[in-house]
Amino acid sequence: MLDPEGSVEHKPSSSFPKVLLIPLAMLLAIAALLLLAFSATQQKEPDFYTFKVVNIRGKLVSLEKYRGSVSLVVNVASECGYTDSHYKALQQLQRDLGPYHFNVLAFPCNQFGQQEPDTNKEIESFARKTYGASFPMFSKIAVSGAAAIPAFKYLIDSTGEEPTWNFWKYLVDPNGKAVKAWDSTVSIEEIRPYVTELVRKIILKKKDEL
Repeated sequence: MLDPEGSVEHKPSSSFPKVLLIPLAMLLAIAALLLLAFSATQQKEPDFYTFKVVNIRGKLVSLEKYRGSVSLVVNVASECGYTDSHYKALQQLQRDLGPYHFNVLAFPCNQFGQQEPDTNKEIESFARKTYGASFPMFSKIAVSGAAAIPAFKYLIDSTGEEPTWNFWKYLVDPNGKAVKAWDSTVSIEEIRPYVTELVRKIILKKKDEL
């Protein structure tokens, strides 16, 4: 067909957009997968090990390093009536079961009776020298009320148990879920069977995977 100028009319080639269809479809598919992955990450339910805290030396650390092991989280104090018995028993538990499958995670707190008044350096020195504490220790924090750090808010929300005194204990499983809580009056020896059972499950699972 001739156009008004007498030239031959050329229809647009349909091969060009077809060439683009395959890479475009691939890009759309990749984008959809990335969106799904991002959504899954955003929707992941938090657990204890997803939080970051400051250790007793002032360094920001991720609790993720303890994932896969059992943790007994304790708000410790240096001048409490429970100090001597708890520190001795906590260190013995750490010595017996840690550090590959279990750790005591000690969080000094001065909220109750002002019984942890010293600096982080003094608290660490007291625990290490007096009791030979070899378990991880963290900076002095608030563990209850509005000022509680997010990691402890998670423990409180998960168990329905909020600390009302020094040496509350929270048992956290290898997946970061808080499974049980005990108040100051419960001894470490009473808790030991619960900790030991979770550690035993880790060891058995690793054996089955070999």
